Amino acid sequence: MGIRYKVNYDFFKSWSKQMAYVLGCLYSDGSLENSPYIRGKYVRFSNTEYDFVKNIRHLMGSEHTITRFEAHGNRQEKYLLRIGSHSLYNDLEALGLFPNKSLTMEFPSVPESYLADFIRGYLDGDGSVIIEKYKKDRDDRRLKAIFTSGSKIFLESLDKCLQDFCYIKGPNLYNSHRSYQLVYRNWKAKKVLDFIYRNVNNSLYLKRKYCTYKKAIKELKFKYHGDVPK
Repeated sequence: MGIRYKVNYDFFKSWSKQMAYVLGCLYSDGSLENSPYIRGKYVRFSNTEYDFVKNIRHLMGSEHTITRFEAHGNRQEKYLLRIGSHSLYNDLEALGLFPNKSLTMEFPSVPESYLADFIRGYLDGDGSVIIEKYKKDRDDRRLKAIFTSGSKIFLESLDKCLQDFCYIKGPNLYNSHRSYQLVYRNWKAKKVLDFIYRNVNNSLYLKRKYCTYKKAIKELKFKYHGDVPK
C-alpha cells in the first residue's frame, strides 16, 4: 500500500475564495489524470515557479511532494504537484474539469461573489500582466493584461464576464495560431485588473503580477474613451 499523504479531501465541495482561486489555477495549469489500470485518479498542477506550486499545495492542505523537472532543450524547469484522490478528482469533474481539457474546456458556473478569485487564479496560471512600450520614438507605456487558452469557447465566455462586470466592450479575443488570447490594453486592462484584485488576500495572487499592476497604477495615466461607464 502506498504512502497516504495529508490533503483536504473536501476542498472542492463548497465555494470559498481559496477554493475559487485554486480552481482557476487548475483550469489554467492543472489537469486530471485517470489511470484505471491501477484504479488511480489524480489531480495535477504544474508550473515553472516553485513558490506558486507550493502555495497551491498549502491552500489545499496538502503534504504531497513537489517534483522538479529539469530544463531540457526549449523547455523550462518545471514543478509538479500530483495528488491521488478519487474524491478530489470527482469533485473537480463535477465542476467542469476533465482529462485532456486544454482545447475544449468550457467556462464553469462560478458564483458571482467568487468570480474575481477564479479569474485571478486563471490569470496567475495562464496569463500575463505587463507594462509595454508601444511607440518606438516616444517613451509611451501602457498596461496590458492577457489571458491565454487553447479553448476558444472558454475565452469567449471569460470575455463576456469581464465585459459585463467591468463595463468594457469588445472584441478582445485574438487567434494567436497556436492558441487564443484575450488581450486588454490601457484603461481596459486597468478595469479588468481592478476587478480581479479587489479585496484580495495576499495568499491568493502571484506577487510579481500583482506588483506590475500596482506599479502601473502608480506610474501610468489612464484615459477612458467612448460612453463606457467609469
